[in-house]
Amino acid sequence: MARPFIAARIEDRINRQIDSVVRRRGWAERVIPFTGYGSSKFIRVLARVVLSPPLADGQVRPLSHDAPLNRRGWRNFFAAPAVATACECTVGDQTFLLPTDRNGYVDTRLPVRGLMPGWHHVHLRAGADEIEAPILILDPEQEFGVVSDIDDTVISTSLPRPLLAAWNTFVLHESARQAVPGMSELYRQLLSEHPEAPIVYLSTGAWNTFDTLTRFLKHHRFPDGPMLLTDWGPTNSGWFRSGQEHKRINLRDLAIDFPKIQWILIGDDGQHDPSIYGEFAEAHPDRVRVIGLRQLTPGEQILSHGTFQSLELEEIADELTVVPEVRAGDGFDLEPLLKRAMTGDLQEQRQNA
Repeated sequence: MARPFIAARIEDRINRQIDSVVRRRGWAERVIPFTGYGSSKFIRVLARVVLSPPLADGQVRPLSHDAPLNRRGWRNFFAAPAVATACECTVGDQTFLLPTDRNGYVDTRLPVRGLMPGWHHVHLRAGADEIEAPILILDPEQEFGVVSDIDDTVISTSLPRPLLAAWNTFVLHESARQAVPGMSELYRQLLSEHPEAPIVYLSTGAWNTFDTLTRFLKHHRFPDGPMLLTDWGPTNSGWFRSGQEHKRINLRDLAIDFPKIQWILIGDDGQHDPSIYGEFAEAHPDRVRVIGLRQLTPGEQILSHGTFQSLELEEIADELTVVPEVRAGDGFDLEPLLKRAMTGDLQEQRQNA
């Protein structure tokens, strides 16, 4: 196997040194649960194991104790990952040992069968810390689902892309962010017509912002659903992870995990969503019902990538003859277009034209 990229080796060395120092000071493992998903045949467990300072009585600091700190996003980026450790996952009478990756993350599919559709919890344990993680189980016959981007799709950032990471890091409260008008209403309407259908939030944002994003979505009444974020920083092959590849891989995984679902893919035209969704739709036209894109204003386009125009070629929409694509400035205008596209009215108009 090729030697990991130098940045990854440097990061690993720093993490090992931090791990050694804080453990000598009595820090212990703490589990941060993320929202997973599954079916009657498997579950996907998502979590992170970090090291946390003990309380005065020597007990592990619980998540509830950190709630005020978690609202200060910058603190989440200074967590000490637990190096070379593992997390126990208990589901009913089954227990699995899940190894963490080089930054303490767990992303594992387990052969757990027989769970009924709906929300469940699995028990995660690392060291003395134990907590529950939510898991959404889907009906294997489910045929409808929504995949949504986050930044500039449900959250109006109004910031240049180079500063977006810093904004996500240093913002104090989720209430400082603005929701894109009509998007929560759009999603609630779509899912009200398909009560057992899932919504999956697929973003290139960092896992460190999971708590803040979850509170934001809840505050603005977005439907609950699994959130698939990414781990920023060096990889074994480069300085940074590819956000585009992260989305492509997870779209592919969703298609494999739920072969009967036709997804509504919703994003924005400020970066690469049109091409990523278009590529997926061309490769898997039977897995995509419609693509919906929020159109950024000229000012937002400049902040996103430096020009007035959309970064993607408009011809992409014309090439999608099997899967319709609709665009509008907010959720209120997207809703009727999506419904027309799902009923076939939009495709008939295109063919007649």
